[in-house]
Amino acid sequence: GSGGSGTIDKGERDKRLAEASGWMKNRRHKTSGGSHGGMGGARVEQGPPSEVHITEPISIKELSEKSGVKASDILKQLVLAGQMATINGSIETERAIEIMMGYEIELIVEEAKSVADIIEERFTARVRSEERARPPVVTILGHVDHGKTSLLDRIRNTNVASGEAGGITQATSAFQVPVKAGDKERVVTFIDTPGHEAFTQMRARGARVTDIVVLVVAADDGVMPQTIESINHSKAAGVPIVVALNKIDKAEATEGNIQRIFGQLAEHGLNPVEWGGETEVLKVSATKGTGIQELLEMLDYLADLRDFKADAKGLAQGTCLEAQMEEGRGTVARIIVQEGQLKKGDFIVVGRAYGRVRDIVNDRGQRIESASASTPVAISGLDVLPDAGDKFYCVKSVKEAEQAALERRRIERERELAAPKITLDNIFEHMGKGGVKELPLVVKGDVQGSVETLRIVLGKIRTEEVAVSVKHCAVGGINESDVALAEATKAIIVGFNVTSNSKARALAEAKGIEMRLYEVIYDLTDDVAKAASGLLEPELKLEVIGHADVREVYKITKVGAIAGCYVTDGVVERNAQIRVTRGGIVIEKDRRLEQLKRFKDDAKEVRSGNECGMKIDGYNDIKVGDVLECYRTVKVQRSLGAMSGRKD
Repeated sequence: GSGGSGTIDKGERDKRLAEASGWMKNRRHKTSGGSHGGMGGARVEQGPPSEVHITEPISIKELSEKSGVKASDILKQLVLAGQMATINGSIETERAIEIMMGYEIELIVEEAKSVADIIEERFTARVRSEERARPPVVTILGHVDHGKTSLLDRIRNTNVASGEAGGITQATSAFQVPVKAGDKERVVTFIDTPGHEAFTQMRARGARVTDIVVLVVAADDGVMPQTIESINHSKAAGVPIVVALNKIDKAEATEGNIQRIFGQLAEHGLNPVEWGGETEVLKVSATKGTGIQELLEMLDYLADLRDFKADAKGLAQGTCLEAQMEEGRGTVARIIVQEGQLKKGDFIVVGRAYGRVRDIVNDRGQRIESASASTPVAISGLDVLPDAGDKFYCVKSVKEAEQAALERRRIERERELAAPKITLDNIFEHMGKGGVKELPLVVKGDVQGSVETLRIVLGKIRTEEVAVSVKHCAVGGINESDVALAEATKAIIVGFNVTSNSKARALAEAKGIEMRLYEVIYDLTDDVAKAASGLLEPELKLEVIGHADVREVYKITKVGAIAGCYVTDGVVERNAQIRVTRGGIVIEKDRRLEQLKRFKDDAKEVRSGNECGMKIDGYNDIKVGDVLECYRTVKVQRSLGAMSGRKD
């Protein structure tokens, strides 16, 4: 309702409602003998209705009409309670229940439907006027080293004309591949679940979008814990599984080993066709390209069998896979259309974000006018970053999109306010509970998908002594406010595929705050888990030695791009490792600084405050404004927060 009811959280309100209705039932039982008479609009003399249903927010006029209590009487009660009100105004839920009790009426309040609910219901109920076959959406899952990525890359490049290969970016989390099955050509859509397979969130979210799962199992290794996890997720989502037995070209992939793996699969309910079961197992080699065409044909055949359809007309709906800020384009959401037709200029709402679709880019980086079901695209035009896994709906007016998005933001804000905040004053109470120490973290990542995943996976890590607590989790490079937050919450900062700016580094240095950067999600979660159990081994750490701003770029034939740079801090050394960062996000890593010149001469190193020319080995896509990070990989015996028992 409106008014002051915002100060009472939902749990408390439900409790009060329950108590009130309990009291009502007893009271009604005693006094009215359970009379259920009365019409909605009857006056009180005729015996009021014993139950009145009403939705929030409650208007005084409607309350009067439904209960038969005169509006003037309701207003009088409000005035007596010191509340000014008019007949067209609304009344707090608690107050309405109280007033109705006086008339022995039990008020049953139903929460108003949110705009998002209404939109969703409209989409669910809509008549699909033009159903057409749509491409199947396939997710590839499997254990971390079983060759999922190389299989995806191989599939991605099977049917790509040689000239196009460069145009297909690694950054798209979904792509389409044409399949020639007999004489007809169709497409299959693949979704890449980023990072390491423990990523339940992505997978649960991938599974809601997915029609078929390809489970990668290495022929030289077999079924591993993450393989089992993938199987369970797919089953829970009711998604059919095709097994790709990868690395079939390896010497270890003997017939005996393959039969052993068949046995493991059968144990987990995936009985291979070769054994008379239902599960298709295809033998493939991502490196050699063996069996890839057969796999694609099998997926196409399954799609035929299952007859996947979607509405070809009408407003689009679908799911957001991930979102990030891109220079020059603003908020970019990578989405997959699941129904209808997404068009340029459509009004769209994606969770807390809304806007008008400014442009649509397909998986090959081409701008297109519209996209149909099962098509993965990147769109710009949203006002804020949505979350991975948010559903999107196209609506008729910008007003409706805005209402739904703002409502979602309000709900999120209310949830945040209701959540108990840990402050420095009450931190000891939290520490005192069961003697659990916490390992506080501030987490920054390159895209919403990774960040969401990290938040969930890291949040679950706990041991007897230590519970991991994620204090802040967001997309983008590490900045001063992250460091300030880490100082206030005594946290350690971890970054995935991002870098830090110079002010943040200086501040962290001054405050003694540990900052760790990672390029593999699994390494990050693994280190945190080890720190929590006090087992951190000597490890390879990125030791940043200097940064240089790119001021100019010279393209020289036969040489490539030379960056004219200014060293902002530290030192830049020839032959050191280099990462290229753009807007705080790492876009290229593990490169070598091939040439370093100071004026016209070759230099071994250039210190901060000087200009220099830099040539990075094999990388020419440098832009003015990029920051080149020079680092060494060193082996250190270090702790995450001295084994999470960090003293001040």
